[in-house]
Amino acid sequence: MPFNIPILLTWARVIAIPLLVAIYYAPFDGFTNSARDALATLLFVAAAVTDWLDGYLARRWNQTSAFGAFLDPVADKLLVAACLIVLVHNARVHGLIALIIIGREITISALREWMSSIGARAAVAVNNLGKYKTAAQMTALPMLLFNGFVFGIDTRFFGTWLLYVAAALTVVSMVVYLKAAWPTIKQHA
Repeated sequence: MPFNIPILLTWARVIAIPLLVAIYYAPFDGFTNSARDALATLLFVAAAVTDWLDGYLARRWNQTSAFGAFLDPVADKLLVAACLIVLVHNARVHGLIALIIIGREITISALREWMSSIGARAAVAVNNLGKYKTAAQMTALPMLLFNGFVFGIDTRFFGTWLLYVAAALTVVSMVVYLKAAWPTIKQHA
């Protein structure tokens, strides 16, 4: 396993996951709900920034690796899934929305793995629709974690609508990926 700063940043994102969950479930006396929400938001935003930074540094310093390419999306998906589960438990996200997003991530990850195993991964390469979905999702989640007002903006209201947009893009992007993979699936099934 290679070890460098980009991979360290990815591991930091993995470590942030149980910390994010602990903020909501560990018994902290004297910790207000708004302080808990603000801390979880800061942790999530810091983890999201490492997602951009690790890729940028890996490319800039020519430290890309197969292990880093594997670990990075796993860390992203685990962070999003943990966050969604916490938000469902705290009645800030409907369970169906979380199921759509998490289910798509599992489905497309499995599809990419299978397509890669038969040498056809390029057919399900990341596209702009997936990037828009990620942008909407990664903006919505900290807004929902914060669950308050910033400069007069109701983060829960806007976060909820952005997550609906992300869920719609999730379904559309999954259909696009499955449609692109369908000829290969039919050929190898």
